[in-house]
Amino acid sequence: MKLDALINQLSLEVVVGSDLNRDISGCFICDLLSHAMGKVETDNLWITVQTNMNIIAIAVLTELSAIIIAQGMDIPEKVVEKANEEGVTILRSDKTSYELALLIGERI
Repeated sequence: MKLDALINQLSLEVVVGSDLNRDISGCFICDLLSHAMGKVETDNLWITVQTNMNIIAIAVLTELSAIIIAQGMDIPEKVVEKANEEGVTILRSDKTSYELALLIGERI
């Protein structure tokens, strides 16, 4: 599935849209950054409530399709700016991580 199709189907907010035509290979849910860094796979979606600068570094390192920020968490402007610089797509939803995972699991 392509990222832009999932965005439309789930009405995800595009905070930073670097490559919305990217393929999605799976989904990973975790709020522990060190664990995500070791477990996220290339082209995965990463669902988290973390919004600090380190999420961008993990996204670049693991070559994610996108980060999805759950529960409508606020994202600091410096994180948005860094995501733009690094070409990292950040999406946001008011849904919980669990709700997002169920909806994504039905589609990919």
